[in-house]
Amino acid sequence: MIAESLEKNASLLNGKNSHTELTPELESTDKFVLPEIALATNEDIIAYLRRSHKIAEIAVLAEYDALVLGICEQFGITITDEELQAAGDTFRLEHKLLGASETLAWLQKQRISVEDWSKGIKLELLTKKLKQYLLGDAVDSHYLSNRNDYQRVALSQILVSDLTEAKKVTYAIQELNESFCAVAIEYSKGKQSKQNGGFVGVRFLSELMPEIVQAIAQAKEGEVIGPIHTKLGYHILRIEKRFPAEFNESREQVLESLFQDWLQANTISHLHEG
Repeated sequence: MIAESLEKNASLLNGKNSHTELTPELESTDKFVLPEIALATNEDIIAYLRRSHKIAEIAVLAEYDALVLGICEQFGITITDEELQAAGDTFRLEHKLLGASETLAWLQKQRISVEDWSKGIKLELLTKKLKQYLLGDAVDSHYLSNRNDYQRVALSQILVSDLTEAKKVTYAIQELNESFCAVAIEYSKGKQSKQNGGFVGVRFLSELMPEIVQAIAQAKEGEVIGPIHTKLGYHILRIEKRFPAEFNESREQVLESLFQDWLQANTISHLHEG
């Protein structure tokens, strides 16, 4: 046995077995050439959305756009050529499309035509006009009555699935002084918080789940709170910074919230009538 093992090792050191066995495999890899990949067609893209289970969320967005266009038509809300031109100029400036060549290159990269681009800008303008037409007069009073909902917080979180793990994570941060960021990367089940070391962004209180709003109501900046149980699991939170409610920064959020409530109420009533 020892002699056979020594003989085998000697042959490997001399490069006999390894070279003769690996050479054909390496040669076949060297000859491999990637096939040419054609640009995806519209049909290819739709097929991808279907098999990746993403078509439902895209369909909802398309239906939302169609609903907005239908409502605007009923109320006679339109966009002038001057408004469309101004919005297009603003878009190009924001995206650094300062000349015709840059604009055409961007359109080609997005795989859209000038007409597609114009329709997107027009739809955005119509949506803004519709919100203002329906609810512009209600924004001020709603904001004043619900001002606290439009405070903002910069928030970090670790989301785990069971209480035992949540207590373990909380103990590690509060008692062992382990880094919130490092613990979030290791334990958090939330994709965004895991990728960003716990940070989930600056949020209006009105966007947060009621259990979280209640838990952080009296919390100070830098304080770790939790675990807090919601339908998503157990949250360990840290308030990074609080921002006072300011109407100029919150107006669009207030208007969007009112618009979504209006859409939901009218959609439900329409279904009941049907």
